[in-house]
Amino acid sequence: MKEIVLDTETTGISVKEGHRVVEIACLELENLIPTGNNFHYFINPERKVSEKAYEIHGFTDEFLSNQKKFREIKEKFLNFIKDKRLIIHNADFDLSHLNNELSLCGDNVITNKIIDTLVLARNKFPGSQVSLDALCKRYRIDNSMRNKHNALLDCDLLAKVYINLIDQKEPTLDFKKNSGQEDNDIYNKNVSYFKKVILPTQDEISNHKKYLSEKLKINYFN
Repeated sequence: MKEIVLDTETTGISVKEGHRVVEIACLELENLIPTGNNFHYFINPERKVSEKAYEIHGFTDEFLSNQKKFREIKEKFLNFIKDKRLIIHNADFDLSHLNNELSLCGDNVITNKIIDTLVLARNKFPGSQVSLDALCKRYRIDNSMRNKHNALLDCDLLAKVYINLIDQKEPTLDFKKNSGQEDNDIYNKNVSYFKKVILPTQDEISNHKKYLSEKLKINYFN
C-alpha cells in the first residue's frame, strides 16, 4: 500500500484573494515506511508573497521568481500522486490551493483518497492543540529544525506523526500480495507484538542458584 504525505506553502491563505502555491513536497510511504521516493519543487507564483506568508516560510519574491511555474511541473506532480492515498494536515487548505492551480491550467481537481491528520488528531485528542508542532511535542518527535515552515521538512515530520496517530509506532512491511483486504483495514485492527520466550534449562537454573548462593550468600539448597 503506497501513500503520499503531502504539504504546500503558499503566498497567503485565501485562494479567493488570488494567492498561489510557492512550494510542493510529497514523501512516498509504502506500508508506512518511507521509500526514499520524494517529489519537491519551489514554484514561481507569478505574484508577490504576502508579509504574513513570508514570516511563516521566508521565501522571497526574488528567490521564487527564478523557479519553475506550476504548469511546468504539473504533469510530474500528477503522475507522482496517481492512484495513491494522500496524507495531509489540514487537507482543505492544501487541496484548495492545489485545485486552484490545476483549474488555472484547465485541469480537473484532485480525486485521490484523502486522510486528513488534523481530523484524526482532533478525534483522538478532543480539546487539545493539534498543530503539527503540538503533535510533534506530544509524540516526542524532534522538530528543532523547524524554525520556518518548509514543505519537505513538514512532510517528514508529518509522516512520523501519522504513524503515531494510527498507533503504528513500529511500521512493518506487508509481504502478502493481493490479500483482498480493503486498504483501510490497517487503521481498524489492533496490532499486537510478540517476542519469543526461551526458557532456561534445568542445568542453567542450577548454575544460576549456585552463583547466587556463592556470591550473594543466598541459600537455595536447604
